Amino acid sequence: MDINFAFLDSGTGGLPYLKYLKERKPAANCIYVGDTKNFPYGEKSREEIIEKSCECVKKIIDKWNPNAIVIACNTMSVTALEEMRNRFPFTPFIGTVPAIKPASIISKSRIIGLLATNATVNHPYTKKLISDFASDCRVISRGDPELISFIEHKYYFATEEQRLAAVKPAVDFFKSNGCDAIVLACTHFLNMAEEIQMVCGEKIKVVDSRDGVVRHAFDVESEREVIGKKSIGFEKKIKSELYVTGFSEVKDSERYLSFCLQNDLKFGGIL
Repeated sequence: MDINFAFLDSGTGGLPYLKYLKERKPAANCIYVGDTKNFPYGEKSREEIIEKSCECVKKIIDKWNPNAIVIACNTMSVTALEEMRNRFPFTPFIGTVPAIKPASIISKSRIIGLLATNATVNHPYTKKLISDFASDCRVISRGDPELISFIEHKYYFATEEQRLAAVKPAVDFFKSNGCDAIVLACTHFLNMAEEIQMVCGEKIKVVDSRDGVVRHAFDVESEREVIGKKSIGFEKKIKSELYVTGFSEVKDSERYLSFCLQNDLKFGGIL
């Protein structure tokens, strides 16, 4: 069976993109790969990010040769997407980049918060996005590896109280700086978008790139019909499969099995 889309992230953070796409096209045949062996990416060097992510891309292409690959990780996208396209020219890639432009459009105070990995915060690509689309705004950046780790390892089994407590330091930081829009510039944070918005209240808008990324993915899929690749139909829903690249602890296997059951995914095991 043809794979319409493969999703790649450092862990489970990019799943909101997969879920968003499947809500719109339940028949899309998708696989998801979390490079858990090398998590987290946000604290790695540029060279490490490029090599580790390209290793995963090669495995995905060799095993499935999908119609397109969604790089469901901001850090991978801003750092390695160009190199991926150079190394794998026959595979279309859809990147996820910080939604700075949409945030600048809705911000009235002209003070925008950027919640990301340290790698994304400091990357020249992010600085260019700010220069191109938010030059009249003050952008307050926060790299938050602790919150990313919480989402990857504890979020799906945490209580609502624990989840709200986990996002409060970041939200308080942006509130204290007068932000009226917060860009979720690491895909992990999208898993907690509702909790972040809840703690923010009505005066701060939480912004992400899900809609733009999924629309782009569908555009790419339509283009692939021209060269004979099977496009998405409207048949019954197909369950997506999740793969990981390794476990840091023995109990991780059980945790991912439980995680897949909660999210209507098949667990494919280690890629």
